[in-house]
Amino acid sequence: MAAASPSVFLLMVNGQVESAQFPEYDDLYCKYCFVYGQDWAPTAGLEEGISQITSKSQDVRRVLVWNFPIDVTFKSTNPYGWPQIVLSVYGPDVFGNDVVRGYGAVHVPFSPGRHKRTIPMFVPESTSKLQKFTSWFMGRRPEYTDPKVVAQGEGREVTRVRSQGFVTLLFNVVTKDMRKLGYDTGPVDTQGLQGPSLP
Repeated sequence: MAAASPSVFLLMVNGQVESAQFPEYDDLYCKYCFVYGQDWAPTAGLEEGISQITSKSQDVRRVLVWNFPIDVTFKSTNPYGWPQIVLSVYGPDVFGNDVVRGYGAVHVPFSPGRHKRTIPMFVPESTSKLQKFTSWFMGRRPEYTDPKVVAQGEGREVTRVRSQGFVTLLFNVVTKDMRKLGYDTGPVDTQGLQGPSLP
């Protein structure tokens, strides 16, 4: 009896939100969530998470290290709406209020294997000096009500932002049945996990 051909493929992602560089700030924590298309569904793992608060390392690099794990599995019938991870970094201001220190997003790598990504972060800006002073004084800086807007294009062209910091992610990506459904993600020899070196 012949085995039935698969109707979905799987995308398994694990890794970590490794570290960040925010030269002006300390004592930061990170939130992540995944954004994906209508044909995608999570089958295992966590779609969102929040890390611990970390302080800068004492060496010359002054890196914020989280090593916060990511582990999620998706299923889909087509690659449209490939998952993206959205990061939001928060920390205290001078009054002790938690304010956003950066937003960023990146697609989960398409090819199986081990991947390292450095994401440039940004924050929304006030449109006038009066709004900037008022938001600083009141401790209510501009931020998105839903961080998932970072992964979408609609409405972003009218947002004024400022670059601020970087976050480094490590991904281990495994796919199942993509080739059987006619999707080519790379040479046959890269369909499994690659060696210990990071590209």
